[in-house]
Amino acid sequence: MARRGWLLAWVVVVVMVAVNAPGGDAHNITAVLEGSPEYSLYNDYMTRTKVADEINTRETVTCLVLPNAAMATLASKGPLAAVKNALRLLTLLDYFDPTKLHNLPGGATFTTTLLQTTGSVTGNQGFVNITNARGGKVTFSSAVAGSKPDATYTKSIKEIPYNLSVLEVSAPIVFPGLFDAASTARSNLTALLENAGCKTFAFLISSSGVLQMFQSATGKGLTVFAPNDEAFKARGVPDLSKLSSAALVTLLQYHALPSYTPKASLKMQASGRIATMASNAAGKYDLGVKVQGDDVSLVTGVDTSRVASTVFDDAPVCLLTVDSVLLPIELFAPAPAPAPGPSGKAPSPTSPAPTATPPAPPTKKAPAPSPMPLSPPAPPMDAPAPASSPAEGPGNENPADESMAAGTTILGTLVVILSALCALGSIL
Repeated sequence: MARRGWLLAWVVVVVMVAVNAPGGDAHNITAVLEGSPEYSLYNDYMTRTKVADEINTRETVTCLVLPNAAMATLASKGPLAAVKNALRLLTLLDYFDPTKLHNLPGGATFTTTLLQTTGSVTGNQGFVNITNARGGKVTFSSAVAGSKPDATYTKSIKEIPYNLSVLEVSAPIVFPGLFDAASTARSNLTALLENAGCKTFAFLISSSGVLQMFQSATGKGLTVFAPNDEAFKARGVPDLSKLSSAALVTLLQYHALPSYTPKASLKMQASGRIATMASNAAGKYDLGVKVQGDDVSLVTGVDTSRVASTVFDDAPVCLLTVDSVLLPIELFAPAPAPAPGPSGKAPSPTSPAPTATPPAPPTKKAPAPSPMPLSPPAPPMDAPAPASSPAEGPGNENPADESMAAGTTILGTLVVILSALCALGSIL
């Protein structure tokens, strides 16, 4: 019975570990292509755009990989944000290996891509048609009307049934208008924040000069965690008007990363700490990341805040909203607990601090009693009763009572020991 219970407990632990393990442990697309120099440019853009992180969090996916020449053509067609969407369109959210491609029911199929999950496309822009043409040729084209089947299956690179399939294709999948939209102007971060309900945060970064710091970082990479307006009204948020200018700047910098780190990339960093724009050489002012299912939360040391939504994702800039103001422990460390008072309990915050009792004066050594002590004269009949001695006053127990209490404690201890010995004897 004990062995069965132990095995059951072990199974429960294994199941819990499996359930809580991050999905990114299943495969790593950049690691798969790392030893293939003919795909180095594709691999580089997968890393720069963070599409690799989005792929690595998926359980089932097919990556259509471009050789260097085709990837160079794609990279030259538009800004990095458009290239990112094109790479998402090359990522199919289903498993397709060569056998499945050449045995499509009816010779064609319609499948979803990673682009569709962003919510930023309309109509059929996030879908792809796969067609098994004559002579064993398999083509890929956008499901948008007027798109051409320019991408052709070339060969299989890696297969992990039925989780990851990596296939080489001859050209990118495109649709009319994919590269037409210019990259959103990053200079107007405040307008983006205000439209997202983060007007207080937008005002603070503008009035403090932090906005210029954010704009300077947009070229290399910037991620901003913007609390919404309600977050600044929440209970427990300190009065920011009482902070010094330097402390306020540090607090606002703590809400940004000097790198492009969208939500999918945050999931990949759940095991460590990430540096913020306020971090220094000593490693302070960093953030922890907590992942539970699809939810991502930021851990400050004072509190935890959930990443609520993506306001703007234009590589290498990302604006995310969070549910609460991020309070770095270096600025808002919790107050230490008050020291316990004489009674062993912490003094009430409203009660005055206890005053220290002055030390008692040294007592003089009592003279040795005489062999035949004389009895003191009897007090007059109308004399008041003698005051009780200090040893019998409030808070000072009589020595006889202390002796009795000590005896009771010892007796109780002996009873407990005897009971334990009897129980042990019955077991043996």
